[in-house]
Parts: sequence; C-alpha cells; structure tokens
Amino acid sequence: MPPVVELQHVTVRYGARTALQDVSATFPTGAVGLLGPNGAGKSTMLRALLGFVPPTEGQMTVLGLDVAKSPLAVRARIGYMQETDGHIPGMNAVSFVAFCGELSGLPRADAMQRAHEVLFYVGLGEARYRNLETYSTGMKQRIKLAQALVHDPELLFLDEPTNGMDPKGREEMLTLIADIARNKGLNVILSSHLLPDVEYTCEHVIVLDKGTVATQGRIEGLKGPGGSLVELRVKGEPAPFFAALAGAGFQVHESDDDVMRVFVPEGHDPQAIFGLASTHRIQVRHFRPSVETLEDVFAKAVGEA
Repeated sequence: MPPVVELQHVTVRYGARTALQDVSATFPTGAVGLLGPNGAGKSTMLRALLGFVPPTEGQMTVLGLDVAKSPLAVRARIGYMQETDGHIPGMNAVSFVAFCGELSGLPRADAMQRAHEVLFYVGLGEARYRNLETYSTGMKQRIKLAQALVHDPELLFLDEPTNGMDPKGREEMLTLIADIARNKGLNVILSSHLLPDVEYTCEHVIVLDKGTVATQGRIEGLKGPGGSLVELRVKGEPAPFFAALAGAGFQVHESDDDVMRVFVPEGHDPQAIFGLASTHRIQVRHFRPSVETLEDVFAKAVGEA
C-alpha cells in the first residue's frame, strides 16, 4: 500500500536555528513511531506535516495530498493530539469534544453524538459532564485523544501522549493507542522520547537525532544481524575486561542500573565471557540471556553504542 506520509529533503528553520535538516522519511500504513530525544525535531515535523510550519526546502505529502498546496484538506483528514494542553476553561468534556468535532466539519448533532461515543471509548464516559478544570493530568491526556478522534480521521498524530501520566494511566493510554492502530484500522504516528511506548504500540520507527533521520524501518528489521544478547553484572575492575571482550568480537553496552548488555555475534560462544572474566580477575555475579530491544537500536542509531 502507498505510504501515508512522505518527506523529501525537508529542511525547517526558525530564524538562525535549523530544526530539521534535509529530512527524507517514509511512514507506511499502520502504527509508526517517531522517536528521538527532546529537541530532536519531532514536534516540528508534525507541525510541518499539518501545514502550520512551512519548510524552507523540500516537499511533503500526507495521504497522497501535497501539504503545501492543500493544507486544509490534509488537516481535515488528520486527528492531532498535541503535546501541550489546549482546553477551553468553563467547558465540560462533552461540550468541548463536540465543539472540536464542529470545528472539524461535523454537523452539531453528529458532533455531540460522536463526542459521547469517543468519551466512553477513552474511559471518560462517567466524567463527561465535569468541567475540564477539575480533570487530572491523565484525564486531560484522554480528553486530548478524544478530540483527536471525534471526527473519525484517517490518520492520527499523537505528540507525547503519555506525558505526565502515572504508570497505570500510561499503560491504559498505550493499550488504547494499540487498539486504535490494530483493531480500529486507523493509521497512527506516535511521537515520543520514550522507547517502551514506541515498542509497545508500533511496528515501524523513524529515529530523529539533532534534526536528521538517524535510522528508519521495521523495528524487528532494525534489531541487527544474527547473534544473541546476554545481561551481565560483574565485580572487579571492568575496564580491562570490557576491552578484552571488545577485542574478542563482543559488544558491550553499559546501562544505568549497573547491568551490562553484551552482544554475542553469530558464531561466538557466550561461555567465552567466563574465560575472559577469569583471566582479568572479574567475578561474574549475573549472567542471563536477553533480547535486543528498541533501546539498543536507538543507541546504535544516535552513536551511543
């Protein structure tokens, strides 16, 4: 199927600052993660695709439409959940979502009916008559998702949808997004700096770093060549041991919780790690097979591995 979004050599500048630099990317149908640290250019890309920020150079198409020529037609077919709040004080949830539906072109009666439906879908049915000012952070995130869904779009832009949510609320939001993409048949672009969010909901990913595309493709396909991973925790002076592992063809990725992730290339014996540890007077306290994650892909893409 044709891609839902394409960017060709897109550059966006804010004065002297370059937010996106010669970006070419293809978003296939389904759920695609737009991944990168804060400041990588994710929100700028979404705003450019919506026609809010004209690029300095390059071309963009969304659902087959040229963004520069048809920005209103593009926005009519997209649901946008922005990162920052945009609620209207004094309105209750159902009135606000219905109003957003009318802004998207729905007749008033249809907008109100859809507002009730989507509020129940996102878990706010019992609270739909409460004023938005009384909502918690997690509820406000859900209301933003509801207004993005109310006009039944073909494509959703979700910008940091789990911001500020507690673990339970975050899990529920990700379950909703996965259901939207897998069971409701909507195309989703999920922008996030949180790797687990993208890995849970998406099959494809585009990694941005400093305004450029570091890598893109199916997550499973980006997880590298054949081989295996082990988790390792050691006691002793690790630097000579790590150097010896690297010299033997292993790759060591350190993590914050003192657990090393060692990539064992195909044809190498993981048991050789114990021999090198013994040679360098290292005590292995934890050794467990693991799997390559999106975190490993991201680290390699931005040059941290």
